[in-house]
Amino acid sequence: GDCVLMRPSDSDKPPYVARVENIEADHQNSVKVRVQWYYRPEEVAGGCKQFPGTKELFLSDHYDVQSAHAIEGKCKVHSFKNYTKLENMGPKDYFCRFEYEAATGEFTLDRVTVYCKCKMPYNPDDLMVQCEECKDWFHPSCMGMTIEEAKKLDYFLCSDCSSEHDAAQPLNTVHVSPSRELKVK
Repeated sequence: GDCVLMRPSDSDKPPYVARVENIEADHQNSVKVRVQWYYRPEEVAGGCKQFPGTKELFLSDHYDVQSAHAIEGKCKVHSFKNYTKLENMGPKDYFCRFEYEAATGEFTLDRVTVYCKCKMPYNPDDLMVQCEECKDWFHPSCMGMTIEEAKKLDYFLCSDCSSEHDAAQPLNTVHVSPSRELKVK
């Protein structure tokens, strides 16, 4: 059940990530591990999708038997929800929210929440701002802002909510007391 980093045959590639299903020794006392592979976004059919985070993995239906000597060390694959709550992410922390069928190249998606006008799933590598009115989350670029501009906001209203407010207020910003903080993801 532990997740491990497996040494690739090409030393220029990052280690593969797998979940150990079974450990056994053969008749020559050679230790083998049966693993279930995780795929990185760039390893799936069709290449990297737009929304995955840099530490995102997809649990596949691909099983294999490997030499235990190929294990470089342990790593941790968190659920997406737990990953986003981590205070200190290390280089061996990953997350998984989708399953991948290696033979067909298709994803098994339960229900995926989408955000912003672009209707993409949340990527923990991308800054998002929350509208104070409707409580939806938005990418600054989809709202016509730079990340630097978004980080300087005290208060954010999306374009839908700002059109419903007093036309005298500047679009997307309202100055409030310093005690209020902008909510960012």
